[in-house]
Amino acid sequence: MAPEYPKEGIFSVKSDVFSFGVILLEIVSGKRSSGFYLTEHGQTLLAYAWRLWIEGKAMEFVDPLLVERSPAEGILRCMHIGLLCVQKDPADRPTMSFVDLALASDPIALPQPQQPAFSLVKIVPADKSSSTDRSVNQMTVSSFLPR
Repeated sequence: MAPEYPKEGIFSVKSDVFSFGVILLEIVSGKRSSGFYLTEHGQTLLAYAWRLWIEGKAMEFVDPLLVERSPAEGILRCMHIGLLCVQKDPADRPTMSFVDLALASDPIALPQPQQPAFSLVKIVPADKSSSTDRSVNQMTVSSFLPR
């Protein structure tokens, strides 16, 4: 969900661009954004993608199956476009027509992305003695996911 929606109740075409960027990063990584902070990385999917991008280790973000089947240049381009789509300020996000053009045509110059929204690091305890998800007060947490 685009950050401007829960904060200010604003929903626009740029909110859709944000959502598309999250989906694009999920495809590139092979991981779901929801619950990603519970993994060993201890941060959101967007924060993890951004950290690897600025450290020059973007290929570590990519799903190994994708690496085997696609050229690295195309994969990194998709990651770059995904990071542009998840910018905090809606004005900094591209339009969907630009995204379509950037994905479908010969490489065009892309602006450098800035730090995305929701790049907060979350601390996750390393000790997971139980295979079920339980909160501190021992209540069971249920997650409902679509098929």
